Amino acid sequence: MRSIQPTSRFAGDDGTADAELVRLVAGLSTGTSSLREVVARLSQTRVLVPVLAEAEATSTVARDGVEHQVDSEASSGVVALESPDGRRALPVFSSVEAMRAWRTDARPVPVEARRAALSAVDERWSLLVLDPAGPATVLVPRPAVWALAQGVEWVPALVPGPDGPTVDADVARAVADAAAPVQHVVRAHAEPGRKAEVAVVLALDPGLDRAGLDTVLGQVNARLAAAKVVADRVDSLELRIAAAR
Repeated sequence: MRSIQPTSRFAGDDGTADAELVRLVAGLSTGTSSLREVVARLSQTRVLVPVLAEAEATSTVARDGVEHQVDSEASSGVVALESPDGRRALPVFSSVEAMRAWRTDARPVPVEARRAALSAVDERWSLLVLDPAGPATVLVPRPAVWALAQGVEWVPALVPGPDGPTVDADVARAVADAAAPVQHVVRAHAEPGRKAEVAVVLALDPGLDRAGLDTVLGQVNARLAAAKVVADRVDSLELRIAAAR
């Protein structure tokens, strides 16, 4: 995590949270703000990255005739959390108070949110978790982390629609373009997922056996993974099979 180092820019930081970020995070639960707005604000603020001491070696010493194990060498480093789906996430905090609620032994290192995102990307950690011990926790998805790291605006794959969330037109087009050339795919479209962010719904030629179905799904998966818009914008995908009509 070489890119996470304290700088003189934050020499006067008093450890309090950015007021606008706090307002936007609070608004997520009431629907008065969006995750896109939270990420946009994060790109303009500093976060606190926790550094924890870790013993690397121990030795035995005798005191009053009793042997004790003591740390003879120690180092400090940044830790990762594990998300429910198994991906690793870098914890970041809006304030010293929020960090203390998580771990009282963590040392706060103030950095720009972009630098924190860059470090997560360098470590191949997919996510950021803002204030994991509350008062309100925000999971920043992989595409947003990449956007933060690159200093570009994050545009979510799902956007508001008249009847609820819908897949952004550019993402839907990229999904259809990726799946269409695969043999036995009659149609493909994208919609909000049930277990993943986006579902790719495939209408296939009837009569495919199990081996043929596995081949089609493998080819669709490979083409989706190679599609830049899908890779840049979609956090997670699921495939569903629909009847061809």
